[in-house]
Amino acid sequence: MAFFPEVDKIKYEGPESKNPLSFRHYNPDEVVEGKTMREHLRFAVCYWHTMRNMGGDPFGPGCAIRPWEDGTDSVDMAIKRVRVAFEFMEKLGSPFYCFHDRDVAPEGANLKETNANLDKVVKVLKEEQQRTGIRLLWGTANLFSNPRYVHGAATSCNADVFAYAAAQVKKCLEVTKELGGQNYVFWGGREGYMNLFNTDMKRELDHLARFFHLAVEYKKKIGFEGQFLIEPKPKEPTKHQYDYDVAAVVAFLRSYDLVEHFKLNVETNHATLAGHTMMHELAYASAHGLLGSIDANRGDLLLGWDTDQFPTDLYLTTECMLVILGQGGLAPGGINFDAKVRRESFEPIDLFHAHIGGMDAFAQGLKIAAKIRADKVLSDFVTQRYRSWDTGIGQQIEQGKVGFEELEQYMLEKGNPDANVSGRQEMLENIVNRYLR
Repeated sequence: MAFFPEVDKIKYEGPESKNPLSFRHYNPDEVVEGKTMREHLRFAVCYWHTMRNMGGDPFGPGCAIRPWEDGTDSVDMAIKRVRVAFEFMEKLGSPFYCFHDRDVAPEGANLKETNANLDKVVKVLKEEQQRTGIRLLWGTANLFSNPRYVHGAATSCNADVFAYAAAQVKKCLEVTKELGGQNYVFWGGREGYMNLFNTDMKRELDHLARFFHLAVEYKKKIGFEGQFLIEPKPKEPTKHQYDYDVAAVVAFLRSYDLVEHFKLNVETNHATLAGHTMMHELAYASAHGLLGSIDANRGDLLLGWDTDQFPTDLYLTTECMLVILGQGGLAPGGINFDAKVRRESFEPIDLFHAHIGGMDAFAQGLKIAAKIRADKVLSDFVTQRYRSWDTGIGQQIEQGKVGFEELEQYMLEKGNPDANVSGRQEMLENIVNRYLR
């Protein structure tokens, strides 16, 4: 049975195409900087937004038209939904997908029943992966939706909840390994606080670190070779989450001797909620060797919450790709569309339009970034700007050959620093604009 009979496989038709169901820039086999676009971008469809989002918001229920849905959360419906998802991804040409455990299979009356439900659906996921060649970019456990997680999961004040969360992650790790997942993500949806009057922050942070160490131990035990990823977010649903931003996560990992086991999955909308640009967050993670994967979306700056819109801004995608190319790529991570169609875009065909736009925007950003890098218009300027550190006193400082006394003597003899040179911000922004036209 075809669930999208009106859609053929989406093909690359070039920049002049007027066909809305075609790629204008994403040509999977086109080679950029020695790798194909498919290898560079590693696109993944997110199961939760694409297959489970019905368009609800705080002011009204969902209005999405999904002919395959029967209104239940049964295992049979979950299995049918897998068939729909893989038809969609196969026609779109997405090489990867990702999921939370509760996206793909319903929760049962207890842990045993819940695990059995998941096993039934995983069998079908495996069949569809083998049929289509689509792979699992990453799996993760939903440790935030069920009321048991009202106070958090790994940071809950209830030790039984910690234990249940551990059991849930154990199962999801096993499933991710069985499906050949290349990564596993931890997103602390409720790992934070609403009020410090009732919170032992130090104890909660210690518990969170202990949870991660247990996960590392079990990963080694079962031989899961995928990359562990942590996804930062500053707030929502808690007032303050412990994985606030990239800097907070890096500090946490270093403080608790976890840095060798984790990298970061960075999301655009989370970056803006933290008061940062996506380029800042990517550059910070990359500078520490910890940029592993990205959630590709954008927020609406006039709304101010996590709107998870599809990325269509070429400045954004170009900035992302400048950082990603600069570190040699994301593999085994990728670019997953943690994005949902707008509530007003309620027909199934809108799922295709949204993903095509996001994939084209990143493909175009890849080509623009590669051209900027080839022409060295930014890198040459940066090299020249920091030239005082390449010889003389600057080089001695970086090599640790001088202390305060020597630096004082240097300036006493020299008298005053060399004159500063303009940062040329406006000129550089103008230069980048030329590439985007």
